Amino acid sequence: MSSGMKVGAVIITMGNRPDELRALLDSVAKQDGDRVEVVVVGNGSPVPEVPEGVRTVELPENLGIPGGRNVGIEAFGPGGTDVDILLFLDDDGLLARNDTAELCRAAFAADPKLGIVSFRIADPDTGVTQRRHVPRLRAADPMRSSRVTTFLGGANAVRTKVLAEVGGLPDEFFYAHEETDLAWRALDAGWMIDYRSDMVLYHPTTAPSRHAVYHRMVARNRVWLARRNLPALLVPVYLGVWVLLTLVRRPSRAALRAWFGGFKEGWTTACGPRRPMKWRTVWRLTRLGRPPVI
Repeated sequence: MSSGMKVGAVIITMGNRPDELRALLDSVAKQDGDRVEVVVVGNGSPVPEVPEGVRTVELPENLGIPGGRNVGIEAFGPGGTDVDILLFLDDDGLLARNDTAELCRAAFAADPKLGIVSFRIADPDTGVTQRRHVPRLRAADPMRSSRVTTFLGGANAVRTKVLAEVGGLPDEFFYAHEETDLAWRALDAGWMIDYRSDMVLYHPTTAPSRHAVYHRMVARNRVWLARRNLPALLVPVYLGVWVLLTLVRRPSRAALRAWFGGFKEGWTTACGPRRPMKWRTVWRLTRLGRPPVI
């Protein structure tokens, strides 16, 4: 099946899950086909002991998820161009199958416009995929593969030509919505994104964080996402919808206070360069089932 496409993997770690990291690295090493080159980035922490042949980068401070992953990208040359495909994997995940890298090679070789593949995340004990881990609005059937408009940050594969064309993840975000920012830029450049239920990353079931910082970052970055990427007419619509959705979900008073604090911060702080998507991209997102107002 191998197409000859070179595959690399970027894993960021805080150094606090050495056993899980080793299990993930073992699952990458067992992939069929040509060897997957791996870079582990210690995001403000030392990297635990890793097998021979795995490269490491230790950062003096935590740059956040997008910042750490961008460092991993550059470890494969400018924009990751030493390889054709990069896997981004959470350090407490585990590739469920030995043919995932080969499936990625085949998918990208078969479709020249495919830019990103989002894997299915499943609990290792129950096999259950949480609804929030299916990157589309119609998420009832996680076993249905489809074209989508975003992807899961710690379980995906990206064609490095996408990164060369539209840039990497937004460092400023630190955490939350950085995947959608990259996804919208990729879609605006004409690339497509697939969700593949047969490409599985085992990951323990967890609930979204309910700490105040979670709500602040989610709200701030939601505003940044809109300011950076949406046509001016859609910015208030998109953010207005998300204010209503947040209120309908009835978070605690403390969570709501943090959320609105982040929302304000999103308007009053620099969000990076603004490159509004084309209206034809808005229509493409709409046809794919997720218009950029929700």
